[in-house]
Amino acid sequence: MDTLAFLPGKQALHAYLFAHFIGEQEDGEQIYFAVSQDGLHWQDLNHKQPVLYSTVGERGVRDPFLLRSGDGSCFYLLATDLSIYHRGGWTDSNATVTGSRSIIVWESPDLVKWSEPRRVEVAPKEAGCAWAPEAIYDEEAEDYLVFWASSREAADGMGRGLHIYASKTQDFRTFTEAELFITRGEHQTVIDTTIIRAEGRYYRASGDGHITIESSDHLLGEWKIISTLESLGLGLTGKDVEGPEFFKFNHDEQWGLLVDQYATEQGYLPILTSNIGDTTGDCWRIPAPEEYSFGQLKKRHGTILPITQSEYEAILDRWGKEFPPVRSVKS
Repeated sequence: MDTLAFLPGKQALHAYLFAHFIGEQEDGEQIYFAVSQDGLHWQDLNHKQPVLYSTVGERGVRDPFLLRSGDGSCFYLLATDLSIYHRGGWTDSNATVTGSRSIIVWESPDLVKWSEPRRVEVAPKEAGCAWAPEAIYDEEAEDYLVFWASSREAADGMGRGLHIYASKTQDFRTFTEAELFITRGEHQTVIDTTIIRAEGRYYRASGDGHITIESSDHLLGEWKIISTLESLGLGLTGKDVEGPEFFKFNHDEQWGLLVDQYATEQGYLPILTSNIGDTTGDCWRIPAPEEYSFGQLKKRHGTILPITQSEYEAILDRWGKEFPPVRSVKS
C-alpha cells in the first residue's frame, strides 16, 4: 500500500503524534498527547493534562493505539477499558479475571475533533479481560485486523494464561467473533502484541517472557519467530521491559521499537533498527540517553502515529498554546 496515496492532498509525512497514559493515579489512566518532529524528542501537550477522557466502562483507559484509516478519511484510537486507580491498585484488583471484555474506541476526522468514547465488547465470553488493543489495515481483505490480550482458564483448571485474540472489522463498531491469534501454551502468557508492515513483510513483537519478534508474509498466515531482544544482543528480556510498540521513521529506512522499562520505572526506551528482519543484531542499537527525550511526563504503553505538516500544526494549534488546558471532553 502506498501510504502517501491516502494522505490529505498526498502530503508527505512530516512529524509524529504520541498518545499514551501516565500511570495509576487520578487522571493518569486517560489519553495524553505529545508531538515530535524527529520521533526521538517529544513535547508534551495540553499543559501535561489529558486530551481525552473515558466516560464509559471503568472510566479509565490504558494502552492506547492510534491508526489512520485505510482510505485516509479518518483516525481511530483504541484503548484498554481499565482503571487500576479506581480498582484500588494492582494488588487486589484481580483485573485479569474480572476485567472488562470491551475496548474503548474514539474516532476523529483530523486528530483534533474527537467523537465521544464508545465501549465495544470484543473478547470471548470466557475471557477475563481485553488488554492493549491494536489494529492494522489488512490490504488483502480490505478490512482491519484488531488484536488484544485476553486471559483464559486452562483446560485442566490449573490457572489462567493470557493469549492474543483477534477479530475483523470494517467500521470499529461491528466485529467478527474473536479467534485465538497467538498463544504460547495453556499455562503461558503472551501480551502487548504490536504489528507493522515493513519491506513487504509483516513483523510483530510480543511480550512472552522476552520481547519476541516474528515475521510473516500474511497477517493471518504462518508466523515464524526470528529473534528476541536478548538474542539480538540488546540485553533485555520480559523481566526488564514490556509494551513493545513499532513505528516507522518518516524520512529514511529506519524503524523504532519502543519498550516500557517497567521494572525500573524509567519509562520508555527507544530501540532503533534499519532492518527489523535482521537476526544478528548488527542492524539494531539502543541510542545513547542524549539522543532522545520523552518530555516531562513519564509515558506508559502508548502509540506513535506519523503525521503530516498540516496535521502537526493543527494539533499544536489546539493543544500546544500557552493558555489553560483543554478539558471540554471530560464529563
